[in-house]
Amino acid sequence: MVQPSSGRQQTNLIQRLLGAGPGGKGLGGKGKSLKRHRRILKDNIQGITKGNIRRMARRGGVKRISGTIYEDVRASLKARLELLLREITAITEHCGRKTVCVTDVVFVLNRVGTPLYGFGEGRR
Repeated sequence: MVQPSSGRQQTNLIQRLLGAGPGGKGLGGKGKSLKRHRRILKDNIQGITKGNIRRMARRGGVKRISGTIYEDVRASLKARLELLLREITAITEHCGRKTVCVTDVVFVLNRVGTPLYGFGEGRR
């Protein structure tokens, strides 16, 4: 086997032998030519299906549901999630962390008036 003369050629040879090309750097890569994988942003709130909303309503005691209610429920759910996530990220950033903990979520839910039982200290 012939040794390459420069370090760059040696790196390219190693990449070809190992099968590691420039595509292994995540979405987008370094150069502008690597635009095969573009993340398509879609409205993920549509993932809350009609069946999901029906099941939640049944759990709440609703017997009959109007057909126009589903988009309103999705809008309300999205607004509530945005409010909670804004507060949770503010708490996490204030603590100097990049990871959201369970205690952050429980704290924010207690703060906005919807306590989540079973995660705090028990009082005797």
